[in-house]
Amino acid sequence: MDLVNSAIQFKQATVMSQVQYAVAAKMLSSQKQQGNAVLKMLNAADINANNAANQMVAAATGTGGSLDTYA
Repeated sequence: MDLVNSAIQFKQATVMSQVQYAVAAKMLSSQKQQGNAVLKMLNAADINANNAANQMVAAATGTGGSLDTYA
């Protein structure tokens, strides 16, 4: 009976190990997705900040409000 119990315990340990690896992989995937979302948000904020800065400079200097063309 000890051999049977040992085999059962070994199989249970193997299954638990597989479950733990699967959970860890899922957590890693989730963290990667969250990191990508943060990077997108930071890039969007950077673009908006640059646009806002350009608009403030244009308003302060009076440039960009009109376009003179000559033929």
